[in-house]
Amino acid sequence: MAIFINEDSKVIVQGMTGSEGQKHTTRMLASGTNVVGGVNPRKAGTSVTFEQGDVPVFGSVADAIATTGANVSVIFVPPAFTKAAVVEAIEAGMPLVVIITEGVPVADSAEFFALAQAKGVRLVGPNCPGIISPGKSNVGIIPADITGPGKIGLVSKSGTLTYQMMYELKDFGFSTAVGIGGDPVIGTTHIDALAAFEADPDTEAIVMIGEIGGDAEERAAAYIKENVTKPVVGYVAGFTAPEGKTMGHAGAIVSGSSGTAQAKKEALEAAGVKVGKTPSATAELMREILS
Repeated sequence: MAIFINEDSKVIVQGMTGSEGQKHTTRMLASGTNVVGGVNPRKAGTSVTFEQGDVPVFGSVADAIATTGANVSVIFVPPAFTKAAVVEAIEAGMPLVVIITEGVPVADSAEFFALAQAKGVRLVGPNCPGIISPGKSNVGIIPADITGPGKIGLVSKSGTLTYQMMYELKDFGFSTAVGIGGDPVIGTTHIDALAAFEADPDTEAIVMIGEIGGDAEERAAAYIKENVTKPVVGYVAGFTAPEGKTMGHAGAIVSGSSGTAQAKKEALEAAGVKVGKTPSATAELMREILS
């Protein structure tokens, strides 16, 4: 089992013909992802040749779904065009849309998030590394060779910390790792992923990586306390961040004690989550649980 994607996922790439789209489609195909098409209105009817074979390019998401039965779209288009790409995928009825693009205007994200909610479409991102279920499917930019399949579920705001945690716990492996992104408005939250991992029979334990800013981790802590029966370990990036500074991600803004790493750590520990001071210490907490 896995959450959100599996070996039956049929993936299209919006922006496949661009340099980033081609590079990451190459990597997704190499890791066994079933990429069934790309979308570029100006190149409809052509195809792109990869080592695994030719992948057709469609003029629209609707055409791609009608021809291939695609049920996941991953978006590699520049920020200025991201809203149009996401709206097109939502309007075409794509059940899952993964938005890799960084620098999407928050107003655009708020607009397409509201539309997705109204239409019952799951968004992951923007400004995220995507989702991987090792050995089954890999949608986005997460390196597929860090780890293999296993029993740990991972949800993270940070792309690089996602990769580090997967590497640190590679001997145990992962059911699914979800990079939800660090922007102020994101489609899938810690709570959404925690609920899915709780319901997944093959996920035995969960790692949750948060960061300073906002109150997402505090809300996740309250959710864990009420709804999650599986062991959860956590890490909050930003213990050494100065107050009032924007750190890296657009959502990581601290004011006063609100949104600090310490406040988040305390909220999580009050919910029974063991929190590490470093990624390696967090991995060690998970090792103790699984051993």
